[in-house]
Amino acid sequence: MLLPPKVTDRAFARLAEIGAADQGQALRVAVEGGGCSGFQYEIALDAPKEDDLVLEGQGERVVVDAVSLPFLENATIDFTEELIGARFVIDNPNATSSCGCGTSFSI
Repeated sequence: MLLPPKVTDRAFARLAEIGAADQGQALRVAVEGGGCSGFQYEIALDAPKEDDLVLEGQGERVVVDAVSLPFLENATIDFTEELIGARFVIDNPNATSSCGCGTSFSI
């Protein structure tokens, strides 16, 4: 049994700030081949699909498709505000290495 990813309160709060649910949208976190380390995260607002895992909090939703789910097992989806800008970030215990951009990793 896979441990689903966790979503922090900060991430849900940011989705509420931008009114994602009000627009019928959820934060989609997907894993795709490519990037400088073999895999890369795709993070976007999207409508939930039938086979998505839906994580809910504060009236907002984060969705992960069935193909990406094993790559995100026990990962944490967070929102951070730094000098370089505010963004959603993924802390993934499955990644053996990542690159400076923070969106690419290998397993």
